[in-house]
Amino acid sequence: MPVLADRTREQIRVAIGYNLGAVFLSTADSGDSASVVDGQARGNIDTENGKWIVSTSGANDGEIRQVIDTVVSGNGVDMTVDEFTNSVSTMTYERWSERYNPVSIHEFINTAVLGLYGRAYNPDEYPEVTSTPTTALHGAGSVARFDIPSGFSMINRLEYRSSFTSTSIHSCDAVFDESGTSSSTLAQNANITATADTEDKKQGTASNRFVYAAGASAGDKTTDSITSKDISGYDYIEGWVKIALAAGTSAGNLKILLDDTVRCASPLEELNVPALTNDTWTYFRVPLATPELDTAIISVGLEYDADLTACTIWLDDIKAVKNDEAVWTPVSNRLWHIDKNTRDLILSSAGRSTIGYSMMKIVGGDEPTLLSVGATSAIRDANTNEVSDDYVIAKATALALSAYGPENERTERQIAMWEARASQAYRRLPMLTNVREVE
Repeated sequence: MPVLADRTREQIRVAIGYNLGAVFLSTADSGDSASVVDGQARGNIDTENGKWIVSTSGANDGEIRQVIDTVVSGNGVDMTVDEFTNSVSTMTYERWSERYNPVSIHEFINTAVLGLYGRAYNPDEYPEVTSTPTTALHGAGSVARFDIPSGFSMINRLEYRSSFTSTSIHSCDAVFDESGTSSSTLAQNANITATADTEDKKQGTASNRFVYAAGASAGDKTTDSITSKDISGYDYIEGWVKIALAAGTSAGNLKILLDDTVRCASPLEELNVPALTNDTWTYFRVPLATPELDTAIISVGLEYDADLTACTIWLDDIKAVKNDEAVWTPVSNRLWHIDKNTRDLILSSAGRSTIGYSMMKIVGGDEPTLLSVGATSAIRDANTNEVSDDYVIAKATALALSAYGPENERTERQIAMWEARASQAYRRLPMLTNVREVE
């Protein structure tokens, strides 16, 4: 049986409420910020006092208030509450038994999720196939230590891209000089000096080094001509970039340009480079925005898209890649390990030899997120569970009964039943194999 995990906190809370016999769902017929009038509710004077109202729609979504007075209103009841932020008219809501404060139910839900730490993870891969620019881990000769991306608490597999379909856009062995050799040289290029760097490189005989003077400004670019290339069948641009700038950059401060006109005069592609750290070679992956138009690329460029002040930028090995045709091969667990103190993945010499000059993929996961993340109650209620819904609901029900249920034999039997259901859901969780904890 598959382990289902995608209910929202609101859905889980209601399921627990039904298990406890403690929740009633309804819609307010009218009212204001301090009064909920419900024609479907049945009661007399003061019968609803102490109960809890949870708004589930509108401007009060997620807010919790307690009933402080009840009067009969027509065929229903008018419940006075601690004031909501806005009028409650026509809002949907949950009405909870006084015994079970929904705030406590949220804590029981989180306690249940915490009970699966180390036993269940939210699966993840790095790099992901994404529509936004990202970075990747890439083997490169003697480099043995790699930062493990945030969002991973464990790794159970390391793979390398053993084969893929690509075409070179620019090897960066030759200097970008298209912008500086024409009689219509762009004025801003006086602030950029491009050279081939044969010492600081990642592939081939050189990288391109661009020295930006203090006078450089947003929009400055350097380009180079290439033999006409059709990359309409490709989906990513990949390559290496580095910047010497203490503050680093934000995503989009630099752009890779591709065009079917000289000097990237009207770029078909303006591809944001991900955020960069000072003096660190970074392998970037940027999805093409309009590959169907990229049938005759003749110019490639680097655009300085923010005024970063004086700095130096290196580019190397720019290529177009067909992502879905990649073949990923597992790396033996004997060839890598994790340094928990620094959150680094470390390759042995044999591991570096096996991977060579190839992109790597981490397969693992993160600890499940507690369902209390977000700036507002509505956002927190919309959080989706990342582990077994069955376990979380059963365990939280047992915790609520243990904390607030009446002390009698029936309650003890109910607690035992829900604990047993939680144990059954726990045993249904997939077995974890080859798990290596990151920290």
